[in-house]
Amino acid sequence: MAKGRRYAPRRRKKQPLWISAVVLLAAAVLAGARQLGFSWEDLPVGGSPASSAAQAMPEGTLEVVYFDVGQADSELIRLPGGQNILIDAGTSATQDELVEELRSLGAETLDLVVATHPHADHIGGMAEVIEQLDVRKVVMPRVAESETPTTKTYENLLQSIADEGLSITPAEPGTELWNENGAVLTVLGPNGSEYGNLNNYSVVLRLTFGEDSFLFTGDAETECEEEMLAKGYDLSATVLKCGHHGSETSTSQAFLDAVSPQYAVISCGVDNDYGHPDAVTLDKLSTAGVEVFRTDLQGTITAVTSGSGVTMTAQGKQGT
Repeated sequence: MAKGRRYAPRRRKKQPLWISAVVLLAAAVLAGARQLGFSWEDLPVGGSPASSAAQAMPEGTLEVVYFDVGQADSELIRLPGGQNILIDAGTSATQDELVEELRSLGAETLDLVVATHPHADHIGGMAEVIEQLDVRKVVMPRVAESETPTTKTYENLLQSIADEGLSITPAEPGTELWNENGAVLTVLGPNGSEYGNLNNYSVVLRLTFGEDSFLFTGDAETECEEEMLAKGYDLSATVLKCGHHGSETSTSQAFLDAVSPQYAVISCGVDNDYGHPDAVTLDKLSTAGVEVFRTDLQGTITAVTSGSGVTMTAQGKQGT
């Protein structure tokens, strides 16, 4: 993404004190403050996303943008009715560029924002997104108290949610987060309550539009994949966003067979220290005949469909 100027923070929305109190208490629950006597069930659940005034896509068209945010994840779904859904927001290092990219796409309003799991490479830029743009609804996974992060990045996100008067909707498998104009977004994971690994708390989403479908897996690893297979979910997808940046811990053979994608997108950083994507994962995808797109090599990737076939394009890396 091209470097852009910083935007001045939006003026905070004024709200009644009782709303602030409720939201802050909910944030404390997420931070593991059991002593307050609250549970996930006490959290205010956001209502249906409102219509967005964002720039509309061509009639009958849906677009998914897989942003090049380095060794991190962020995807924008631009819906046929002009609404926008953001999944993850990369790191704090790319937050300003991400906000500018969202604005350039007409996504001043985000009808739904999903934080797949509380790792900095997925939520690092989300506080800035929430502060700068008009966010209508936030979805996050439930995390066991013993594994709830206490990082500054996570605390900043919770504070931004509270400051903007938003509530947090927990991700529940089998529920539809969106169903409008032929586009349906369904939660498929996480299906457990205690993992010992934050990656497996990742919110897994399946988006369908006509004959085409997209699977977003966050950093979900084999354990989470096996749970979804055992549940018998329809995992088939035209485009798979590979879990955990193409790591060997994700995209198991059984899972890949069930998804049977035509295309795969791997979001990772150039020459990253983790060796992502792993050669084992790339070999599986190649053997399965899947065409692979990588943000580290090709920059931001865009998928466009009218419901009967996906067109994939790569923006390309600057200077190449």
